[in-house]
Amino acid sequence: MHKKIHWGIIGLGNIAHKFAADLQLSDNVMLQGVASRNLEKATEFASTYNAVTAYDSYEKLANDPKIDVIYIATPHTFHFENTMLCLQNGKAVLCEKPMGINSTQVKTMIQEAKSRKLFLMEAVWTRFMPAIEKMISLLDEETIGDIIQIRADFGFKAELNLESRLFNKKLGGGSLLDIGIYPIFLSLLVSGIPTDIKTMARMTETDVDSFCALLFDYSTNAKAVLESTFEANTPTEAYIHGTKGAIKLHRRFHQPTTITLFKDDSETVFELPYTGNGYIHEIEEVNSCLRNGQTESSKLPLEFSQNLITIIDTIKTQIGLNYIADAE
Repeated sequence: MHKKIHWGIIGLGNIAHKFAADLQLSDNVMLQGVASRNLEKATEFASTYNAVTAYDSYEKLANDPKIDVIYIATPHTFHFENTMLCLQNGKAVLCEKPMGINSTQVKTMIQEAKSRKLFLMEAVWTRFMPAIEKMISLLDEETIGDIIQIRADFGFKAELNLESRLFNKKLGGGSLLDIGIYPIFLSLLVSGIPTDIKTMARMTETDVDSFCALLFDYSTNAKAVLESTFEANTPTEAYIHGTKGAIKLHRRFHQPTTITLFKDDSETVFELPYTGNGYIHEIEEVNSCLRNGQTESSKLPLEFSQNLITIIDTIKTQIGLNYIADAE
């Protein structure tokens, strides 16, 4: 490993801009290369974020011997092939969520990384936010007792453009994969794998979900009520209720800066802002893992990502949501 960790970025859309801006906040990091199918776009991006090299193909970037780790920010349906390309070229990977379209893809990616002893992590940035770290510590200390209920929603009113990535099935559209993954992530983080899942959804004419409601049951008899939608601006908050109190993750709960602890008829508010655009926290986790020779994060292990996509697969089956990769 170089003294500096050399990053590459594949896919240069909105999220990549925010990520690249946060890379600038990290010490001992260099943005070695960025890649787009459009060289002009890649060159402009490289200039904006001080990248050493701009590439007009993902293959060229994956073959750059100076790059240690590649952040993949392409649409959902390309995550598998892009990640496999990078792993097969000996590169560590941070792949945007969802890591794959289904559990088969994710399992294959994990096997590839392990066989090559390469680092791989799903970019669920929420896990590394300071407010989420505080929430975990409160739960570990059993501050609110045994968990009995989780409620989480994520919704915004999206313009019904059937060609956009939100509604285009070929790009992995639908609220479940795009934003529903956050309530599911939270429930998995807090209560583990549900023993029973009930679902209800509304589909668009492109056969992806614009609304998805979930009810999870757990072996502890705890329950989770989760929701995602492109049809309305919802509170986008989360509550974790326990036998001794409750924790609220304020809007927008997937990138929280405020959490409130309700206990003994009192409220304690914790203000825990994230740095930059919020991506720096997962960036530093990857940097730390690479410097320490780890092939996965203890905070977001590969088994967690496998469990997350397995739950999502169950939901997809129940609501009749399927993509080309599912047929393959």
